[in-house]
Amino acid sequence: MTRVVAAITISLDGYVAGPNDGPGRGLGDGGERLHYWVFGGPWSYEAEPSGEATGADKEYLDTGMARAGAIVVGRGMYEAAEAWGGQNPFGVPLFVVTHHPEDAPSEGGFTFVNGLDEAIDRARQAASGKDISVGGGADVIRQALRAGFVDELAISIAPVILGGGKRLFDGFDQTLNLEHEALLQSPFATHITYRLVR
Repeated sequence: MTRVVAAITISLDGYVAGPNDGPGRGLGDGGERLHYWVFGGPWSYEAEPSGEATGADKEYLDTGMARAGAIVVGRGMYEAAEAWGGQNPFGVPLFVVTHHPEDAPSEGGFTFVNGLDEAIDRARQAASGKDISVGGGADVIRQALRAGFVDELAISIAPVILGGGKRLFDGFDQTLNLEHEALLQSPFATHITYRLVR
């Protein structure tokens, strides 16, 4: 059965990106620290990451990727990641939520869709029974939570306080009931997975 899993990394003070995020600085000022767990240690915008996840971080990442049959992201994340160099890096269908689907590139494995409802519908068809991963940014995850699409919320907490930027739950005014499902920890992040209780 296809589940919708929203997954994102936040700082200890709840930010998914530091100030001044955008192309070339996708995680904002100081935000590189959020993804040390993805690359096995420190990296910077000036020197491309060369490492990879290890230990508990690798287990968490590998499990999520093995379960994913399709991925949904927002246009902001697509642009901040500089379209991942023009090529879908995930190996599964990738749907980009945008108000301008006509901007879709003709190559690279990206499907631009107009709105989250369409993205989830198309991702569900493409996932062939595997999970749909909603990967961000924060606005797309909030939309998915508000719409009741999310079955599981996976938050990786990096041991950093950014003090500013974009918060995951800014403007979110709904009550959600969660049940703890799993916990993995490394020096770079604490990965907590919750099941949404309906």
